Amino acid sequence: MPRSIALILCGLLAVSTATAETPEQQVRDAVRALAPDATVTRVEETPVDGLYAAVLGGRVVYVTADGDYLLDGELVDVDSGHSLTEDIRRELRLQRLNDLGESRMIVYEPRGEVRHEVTVFTDIDCPYCRRFHRHIRDYLARGIRVRYVFMPRAGRNSASYDKAVSVWCADDRHRALTRAKQGRHVPERQCDNPVDADLRLARAFDVRGTPTFVTDTGRLVTGYRSPDELAALLQSGSDAR
Repeated sequence: MPRSIALILCGLLAVSTATAETPEQQVRDAVRALAPDATVTRVEETPVDGLYAAVLGGRVVYVTADGDYLLDGELVDVDSGHSLTEDIRRELRLQRLNDLGESRMIVYEPRGEVRHEVTVFTDIDCPYCRRFHRHIRDYLARGIRVRYVFMPRAGRNSASYDKAVSVWCADDRHRALTRAKQGRHVPERQCDNPVDADLRLARAFDVRGTPTFVTDTGRLVTGYRSPDELAALLQSGSDAR
């Protein structure tokens, strides 16, 4: 074979190899074709050959390696009944909370050993949120570290939203939060605050009501739990799934 032709063929092979899409890129292209405005933040292999998980914000979908098929649902290990999709969601929740940062939360610390930690989406006017806060010392006594983020269920331009902002902007946030949850007056204040970011996070986590807890394993637990119930859930290992 003439040397010039061999060089051309080698060049064509190199171009073909360079332009061939990886499975990850094919997955991204498939999602983009169906949802042009969606941003794929992560693509990873699954235990199923040829099936990839694609993360879109707080949502997980599955795409075949060739990009021809997309599945929207739970990927479950049949033998154990364990949701592999929920594993990804838990990891995402913990990462998003870490990104928010504790400087944007109101944190209550146990005096003794910290056994567990929960992040609580709370609405100042929610009766069960008030009940939870009324017993905050009992949760702390059980070694549960409590981190509050706001979720005024009525959204922006509501009394609950304004109260959340005023609590955050108070000189003593812990005292202001307690007063607000007791139905007492908190002076109206305005300042840079995380309430809008908290609401976006609640939507990303598909939080439907308050109080909602995110445990230290990333599990989402909706609805009031007494101090004993929450401690038992966290300590018994039932939070592992």
